[in-house]
Amino acid sequence: MAANGKENIWPELRWEDWSATADTLHMWTQIAGKTRLALSPMQAHWWNVALYVSTRGLTTAAMPYGENFIEIEFDFISNELVFRTCKGENAALPLRAMSVATFYTEFKKILVELGVDVKLYGVPVEVAHPIPFALDEVHASYDAEAAYRFWRALRSIDRVLQEFSSRFIGKVSPVHFFWGSFDLAVTRFSGRPAPPHPEMDRIMREAYSREVISAGFWPGNGGFGKAAFYCYAAPAPKGFAEAKVLPAEAAYDEKLGEFILLYDDVRNAASPDEALMSFLESTYRAGAELGSWDRKLLERQQTEDRG
Repeated sequence: MAANGKENIWPELRWEDWSATADTLHMWTQIAGKTRLALSPMQAHWWNVALYVSTRGLTTAAMPYGENFIEIEFDFISNELVFRTCKGENAALPLRAMSVATFYTEFKKILVELGVDVKLYGVPVEVAHPIPFALDEVHASYDAEAAYRFWRALRSIDRVLQEFSSRFIGKVSPVHFFWGSFDLAVTRFSGRPAPPHPEMDRIMREAYSREVISAGFWPGNGGFGKAAFYCYAAPAPKGFAEAKVLPAEAAYDEKLGEFILLYDDVRNAASPDEALMSFLESTYRAGAELGSWDRKLLERQQTEDRG
């Protein structure tokens, strides 16, 4: 690892350097995520399906299975997918260059050995050309150093998103990693229902059943090609796209319908934490003010004692 502290905390993440690994890891996280979807009780806005940044990688957290619990964690320090149960059982699948089909076979085998019987929908979602997991020999890359850098970046981003989240006392999501879109996000809610969208499928209707302002990070997948932070409002209030936000490098992307700030602009800032926080706060403020949110009710006042 680089000796420079800032490099370690905010590592370089050039999409072209690790896109093959990222695309493979995207499929692997979908398999773990679909296990969480199958085992966890439904929660509002699909919060029950997400993964979380952990001390070693990404985790499902504890998932109920009968009277027991199982957890599955991508460990990017030891490069293993670790399975743990509340009965003290452990198993590991070494992370290495292998096809999604091989990963899927080995993943299911370990679940069987642990006595976990779960039916998974074996096709990825939210990708342009989905290949059933059992047939996917296309995605087969794994660069351990790149995966480690990705996790290091997620740790720094998660830390700032948690601080941002703490400033809001209305309904707010956990800071969580969605394996479908392969992004880390946090969402604030106005408390009001969103206008109905009959054209949406049931998944999207559940996700956007309330007015939200959501911010997060994705590493460059989906065709964007660069690691970036985003913020959008749903529904977007009039004038949102024209709002002035910080830092100066941030801009509204008409095609995506959201504000974008490149990861490199944050990484290269004098204070990356402050640069990212200014983006999160200014984009939220623009959406909340234009959308007539009750900010006094929803936001933690600076004078409040946080213990």
